Amino acid sequence: MAGHIPEEMVDEIRKSIDIADVVGEYVQLKKQGRNYFGLCPFHGENTPSFSVSSDKQIFHCFGCGKGGNVYTFLMEMEGYSFIQAVTQVAEKTGTQLPEQYNEDSPTERNPESQNILDAHQWLVKLYHHLLRNSKDGKQAYEYLADRGFTDEIIEKYQLGYSPNSKDFVATFLEKKGFHPQTMVKAGLLSVNSEGEYSDRFRGRIIFPLRNHLGKTVAFAGRALGDQQPKYLNSPETDLFHKGQLLYNFDLARSSIRKQNSVVLFEGYADVISSFQAGVTNAVGTMGTSISTNQAKLLKRYADKVIICYDGDQAGIDAAVKAAKLVKNVGCQSNVARLPEGQDPDDFIRKNGGERFKREILDTSDTYVTFIMSYLKRNYNLQLEGDRISYIEEVLKEVAQLDRAVEREHYLHEISQEFQMSMDTLKEEVQQIRSHLGAEKDRVRERRHTNRSSDYSLQHKLLPAFHNAERKLIAYMLKDPIIADKVQEELGGAFNISDHQVIVTHLYAYYEDGNESDISQFVERLDDQSLKNLVIQLAMAPGNDEISDQELQDYIHQINLEYKDRKDIKLLRADLKAAEQQKDPIKAAQIAMEILQRKKETKNIH
Repeated sequence: MAGHIPEEMVDEIRKSIDIADVVGEYVQLKKQGRNYFGLCPFHGENTPSFSVSSDKQIFHCFGCGKGGNVYTFLMEMEGYSFIQAVTQVAEKTGTQLPEQYNEDSPTERNPESQNILDAHQWLVKLYHHLLRNSKDGKQAYEYLADRGFTDEIIEKYQLGYSPNSKDFVATFLEKKGFHPQTMVKAGLLSVNSEGEYSDRFRGRIIFPLRNHLGKTVAFAGRALGDQQPKYLNSPETDLFHKGQLLYNFDLARSSIRKQNSVVLFEGYADVISSFQAGVTNAVGTMGTSISTNQAKLLKRYADKVIICYDGDQAGIDAAVKAAKLVKNVGCQSNVARLPEGQDPDDFIRKNGGERFKREILDTSDTYVTFIMSYLKRNYNLQLEGDRISYIEEVLKEVAQLDRAVEREHYLHEISQEFQMSMDTLKEEVQQIRSHLGAEKDRVRERRHTNRSSDYSLQHKLLPAFHNAERKLIAYMLKDPIIADKVQEELGGAFNISDHQVIVTHLYAYYEDGNESDISQFVERLDDQSLKNLVIQLAMAPGNDEISDQELQDYIHQINLEYKDRKDIKLLRADLKAAEQQKDPIKAAQIAMEILQRKKETKNIH
């Protein structure tokens, strides 16, 4: 539904853009016939089953079943609310939405979340003002300048400073009308046992943490002196989930998509330094290891992830975990090597951005090369047993590579280094791959069983009346005249409950004077599973026109099933009455009749 935006405006904005252009920013599409096809961004697959129709302005995946219009796609991809999706499309088309319908409308959030969001916006301004203009902020400003942060970067990232005062921020927020207890819940204030409120981040440089829409939802405070911990983040709230957000993603998103690669850092300062040095596709984790959700987010935008963590042992260990996770979600995983003891920010300040890109990022190791080097630390290769164990571990990694040329390359390296036969190594890898392949086949078979991936097979397994209803609805979606004929002869007498709901909405849709428009119609359905079903039926292969004979055949099949079901329902009522009247002979006769009718129905259909 259109929510708080008038339906006319929603439709106008939707019609002003081609869904294929929007989807094409996320998915590599190829035209086949009238539709576009690509790999589904919502589930892993090797064969394209994701289809986009410019004619109908809808998308549908025959693998996972997801479907909808341009708004649905953006809501699924970006986690937008409906209003945020409409706003995004409006921006792409240059349409100006009235202020009351913008994505920050308080009606789209619960009052407390909106209150907390407003408090963050006020504090961004306050902290930034104090850094640039206050005596207390001078030391923090000089520290940032010494780290090479320009005024332009400080402004761009709205860096700030929280004064080393117990109640300055607490008083500021209270004067702005924010309740201290709510601010404690938001992680902006702390409270002691005596009920005294104080700034959580006092005496720290402030890094605003923005969500993917560019709205500040949390802060990270960096200590200036010996204060512990060195970095202090906001706690998790309804607005801030550190395992889902990536620092700088809102600014780097377009560059990531354009370059089809992303550089992943651990520290906020590393991200900003690299961005200032020209690495515009840089993002960072929120002070924790990268999560599966974050890795999947990156996979939507880029095929390659370069992990650039600190050069110490802790950074290397973290890079191993990140590299494996990134590889497992389907990205090419590379790891950049920094001199021991240096972090990315150190290297950039010492050597400059060009050397950082040329010597660190451009020469990053592939996943297998990095793992080979990392594993060597755990073995004494002078010992025969350790050498064999090391080779076995490396071969497990090599065996997981899809491209034969890559496997050949690394096996050749191992063969030369350890004077081993290529035939022996290939045989070992083949055995590992056979085992892995069998396991993948089992997983794929389980997925296939639970998925509507084979459309034609699914339809062959359906009863004739069920297929008739689906075919009929598909034609009704294309043509209001057919819908009128069906309404006259069948009305709502469809046998599948989902079909009954769909045709009821469809009749009302056409009665309101609307033309056939699948993309518009699905907005009338609140249930996402019904939306997916409508899209699936609309995208199903079939003729554009239906003959009168075919139409009547479908109606006859549906009517026949409906009558049979109704008769059986009446017989069941008679059976119940006979049982209540304690007439076993009559009850048995009716039961036999029900079985006979079911058998006849099964034979007919």
